[in-house]
Amino acid sequence: MSSTANNTGLAGFLSSRYGKMIVSLAGLLAVIAILVQGFLYMRDAEISKLTVAILALVIGIGGIWGLLASLNFFVESLGERARVKLRPFIFAGPAAAVLGLYIVYPALRTLYISFFNRTSTEFVGLRNYAFIFTDPQMVIVLRNTLMWVVFVPALAVALGLLIAVMTDRLSQTMEKVTKSLIFLPLAISFVGASVIWRFVYYYQPPGSTQIGLLNAVVTALGGDPVAWLIIRPWNNFFLLFIMIWLQTGFAMVILSASVKGVPKDLLEAARIDGAGEVRAFFNVTVPYISGAILTVWTTILFLVLKIFDIVYVMTSGRFDTGIVASRFYQEAFIFRNFGRGSALAVFLFIVVIPFMVQNVRSMQEKRR
Repeated sequence: MSSTANNTGLAGFLSSRYGKMIVSLAGLLAVIAILVQGFLYMRDAEISKLTVAILALVIGIGGIWGLLASLNFFVESLGERARVKLRPFIFAGPAAAVLGLYIVYPALRTLYISFFNRTSTEFVGLRNYAFIFTDPQMVIVLRNTLMWVVFVPALAVALGLLIAVMTDRLSQTMEKVTKSLIFLPLAISFVGASVIWRFVYYYQPPGSTQIGLLNAVVTALGGDPVAWLIIRPWNNFFLLFIMIWLQTGFAMVILSASVKGVPKDLLEAARIDGAGEVRAFFNVTVPYISGAILTVWTTILFLVLKIFDIVYVMTSGRFDTGIVASRFYQEAFIFRNFGRGSALAVFLFIVVIPFMVQNVRSMQEKRR
């Protein structure tokens, strides 16, 4: 009788609010313990990579599900008012925690380190930031970065818009084929594109077999081979052309859809008023799709500001081709000067902020 009473009392306690809270908290602690033990086990150097990959999938997917389920069960054990207030945080909380751990904290940590010396042991104030604007090599880096920021988005958007307007006048089959060919480079990674163009620019001394496409053409025409990647400052244009080649297809696809959305009535009214094709394009089409142009321009700009792969593969920043992203990699991971590397990272982040704000404002105006 006493055993039955005890079992009934235990079942009643577990079915009560406090019992559910205790069970849910125990489940939450168990899930956390399993995750911690799983991470520690995966750090073991003796287990195979395949085992690590399988465990990462199982623990990653199952662990997140277990955390959400246990937290949701805990909220269900609370009162109605508490459930309404806490449930949104339960589902948004893990994502916010991950963002804070992997984005916010590293950003604040980078800002903190930027005020210290190369070993982060001595506070140096703004000395690392002064280095950005006073060092002769950094002045060249800033000049190169400005060239990328000005020329790549402008030329990629201009070419994309021009191709979008021209292909819009082709037959449907020819339009698809042309756009597919122009869009194709976008499917190539930055590293892959750099390797391709490295062979295009490849240089061998005179008298040697030229395997580089450009020098093969030059020598076939009777000229001498040219070391394209060491011609200052034109070598920067040879590098940024790779980015233009990659992003023109992206600009073309987005702007082509916008061009097709321009009302025919507006274009016909402009022609009736005596506007030619060029004038109708600049006075009607461009203003109508200005929002799409700005979006494409800022998207390419963000890619340009953080570009690293092309410069690293082609020249590693030598021959006066370095940009901010490649230079802070060199400062932090090659020269081991973490203060300067962090300062350059913060500087790049500050430069991006105004364009990000403008892009957000533009998107908000569209929704209105």
